[in-house]
Amino acid sequence: MKTKEVLTKESCMMRDVFNNTLVKIAGEDSRIVFLDADLMSSSGAKTFKNAFPERFFNVGIAEANMVGIAAGLARAGKVPFMHSFGPFATRRCFDQIFLSLGYNRLSANVIGTDPGVTAAHNGGTHMPFEDMGLMMLIPESVVIEPTDSHVLEAIIPQLIKLPGVHYIRLFRKNAIGIYEGGEFTVGKGVEVRPGTDVSIISSGIMVEESVKARDILAAEGVSARVVDMFTWKPIDRELIARCAVETGAIVTAENHNVSGGLGNAVAAVVAETKPVPMERIGVQDRFGQVGEEPFLREQYQLTAKDIVAAVKKAIARK
Repeated sequence: MKTKEVLTKESCMMRDVFNNTLVKIAGEDSRIVFLDADLMSSSGAKTFKNAFPERFFNVGIAEANMVGIAAGLARAGKVPFMHSFGPFATRRCFDQIFLSLGYNRLSANVIGTDPGVTAAHNGGTHMPFEDMGLMMLIPESVVIEPTDSHVLEAIIPQLIKLPGVHYIRLFRKNAIGIYEGGEFTVGKGVEVRPGTDVSIISSGIMVEESVKARDILAAEGVSARVVDMFTWKPIDRELIARCAVETGAIVTAENHNVSGGLGNAVAAVVAETKPVPMERIGVQDRFGQVGEEPFLREQYQLTAKDIVAAVKKAIARK
């Protein structure tokens, strides 16, 4: 795939990319249904509702019930997609997802929007720092954070064909465009920028920050590789091991609690394959709060300068 040299905001919101893609596929696959927990304006689900009103269900603010309905639809041969804000799509109804869907070997797609600090003014109650970690605990689950519209468009058709519980952590607004196009595969990371001294493995909004950090480091004579690990589970073990061997140090960057997140998943692979110095950028065991996103990125140390500092620590430990 081809990556962009200059990173700028995309013209289309991620929620619109998601809904337009789903409508297109649903036109060819009558099994696809959409459930929303009374957040149609936020999710953009009216697009699907208008196209397929008989296959759309607004269940109200009742996330656990939404999962139960989705499980029934899945048992009847449908392919459910269900949406709520990240903490409500995962934490609030985790037991129902685990048992009604996972334990019963039913396939469904859970969409959790406004990841981490992007929840901004909705505050700590709506700010998921643990959603990906929770969903990775479900056996045989697939857990993904699409980077931009190209990744999102590519993975939705793949998820429909994959069995099990799938969690898509979706940034609703205009993403920073990382790619100009190409093929993306669930379970396979992407090398966004080459480098030889350290590998920065990130996902979501932290890919942009990682590229910024790489440019800062390049000016200081440090060659940093940037990897987009948009699939957290199943994680790309081969790519992680190769990064460890070829660069000898790894820094992870995630808009998520470092406990149970991407850093832990990468560290497990590193420990089992090629142990090298590692540092983890992410939310350090804290709750969310209200604020503008730039302020929150600073508060939780999710910026390029924080990645640069972590890179220097990791390299110093080589």
